[in-house]
Amino acid sequence: MKKQDITNIKTLLQSPKKIVIVPHKNPDGDAIGSTLGLYFYLLKYKHQVRVIAPNDYPEFLKWMPSEDTVLKYDMQTEESESLINAAEIIFTLDFNALNRTGNMETILEKSEAVKIMIDHHQQPDDYALYTYSDVSMSSTCEMVYNFIAMLNDVDKIDANIATCLYTGIMTDTGSFRFSSTTSTTHKVIADLIDKGAENDKIHNAVHDTNSYNRLQLLGCALSNLKVLPEYRTAYITLTQEELNRFDFKKGDTEGFVNYALSLENIIFAAIFIEDHKQNIIKISLRSKGDFSVNEFSRAHFSGGGHTNAAGGKSDFDLNKTVENFISILPSYKKALNNE
Repeated sequence: MKKQDITNIKTLLQSPKKIVIVPHKNPDGDAIGSTLGLYFYLLKYKHQVRVIAPNDYPEFLKWMPSEDTVLKYDMQTEESESLINAAEIIFTLDFNALNRTGNMETILEKSEAVKIMIDHHQQPDDYALYTYSDVSMSSTCEMVYNFIAMLNDVDKIDANIATCLYTGIMTDTGSFRFSSTTSTTHKVIADLIDKGAENDKIHNAVHDTNSYNRLQLLGCALSNLKVLPEYRTAYITLTQEELNRFDFKKGDTEGFVNYALSLENIIFAAIFIEDHKQNIIKISLRSKGDFSVNEFSRAHFSGGGHTNAAGGKSDFDLNKTVENFISILPSYKKALNNE
């Protein structure tokens, strides 16, 4: 971020403002962690701050400090729109195109508030007056830490901020396994622990609390696992009937695709999940090395994300979607086998 932008933002935040913070639709740990971390920071300067999520998010994130203050636009539309219309500043976190907010897109586009983007995804749009975009970063939470540091306020990070930012960094790095986890990331994590993030409790809250139904659903998913060795690819399917059978809750399939990627000699993995409510097939893609699932998803499944983690969707039925996916792979055989 340019020095002048930081100077301008610092001036902007010197007096109390009406501020709204927005994550992307279907927010994950990095989205909720970064928005709540920034929320606690801005409260220290007496701003009127609210986090407005486009929709609900998984139960494993609902232990986080002040999570109960987050508005869900799809369920609290009138209150949310009133706050957005009155906002002087809108922070958009963990996404870089307004269409990633679903039904919030139109009202955010119309808002005359100063927009500030903090995000680490590729190919950002230019809707924000101030943009902090860095695709090399492990997570938006690490960027929020850096943003606070740019404002010379690291000393203002308390246990609540540290807890939120630790959560997002942990979830977006696969518990610090992914290549985006740098030595700097570990230094940030160390400081967050020093400032009150209880790492053992955070890991347990996010990863070690499973329902019986979720584990049964995981068993079903693994029984549906298919391997395409000639393309070093594996994929999982889940039908709506299977989701219903195991009383699916939002977030229950989080991380399932990583089981496919963990197979020996596999560098490309996908999960296809039937969603009758939206009449689409939800797709999550993961890869190892330089094979870009971001580019793959953008080219074929109306999605995007990072080099090694991306999402997309299909308007075909489940069988047709899988057939289409398999039919595309020959075009990538050389790239997949060169990894």
